[in-house]
Amino acid sequence: MRVALATAAQTPAGDVPVGAVVFDAAGAVVGRGVNRREANCDPTAHAEVEAIRDAARTLGTWRLDGCELVVTLEPCTMCAGAILGARVSSLVFGAWEPKTGAVGSVLDAIRDPHHLHVPEVRGGVMDAEAARLLAKFFEGVRSN
Repeated sequence: MRVALATAAQTPAGDVPVGAVVFDAAGAVVGRGVNRREANCDPTAHAEVEAIRDAARTLGTWRLDGCELVVTLEPCTMCAGAILGARVSSLVFGAWEPKTGAVGSVLDAIRDPHHLHVPEVRGGVMDAEAARLLAKFFEGVRSN
């Protein structure tokens, strides 16, 4: 999670600071991503999607079985779908997202037993640190 938090610090100005990192089975970083929706004018440019795309390019395959995605914020429905589609083996996330979280907060799109592939999930890892990063960003937005 520390690597994901450091990655989140590289988010372009104006985008919500979320960092995501994909580790292979040996623990090596194979993909990184930050939110780039504003920077890229792309509603799909969430940190998780960017990290999954980067890992797929690095590994030369869309199948990320054996990989772990670590992200600073609970994924939304779109990102949960990307995680499932990429066959990510495990997901670790930091802060809970009570408005759009799709891994337990609002709904649980990842652990539905009807999926062909259900990743292992650990949520709330270093959640205070991840929440502080988001709170600092939103304080700046509200004061402007």
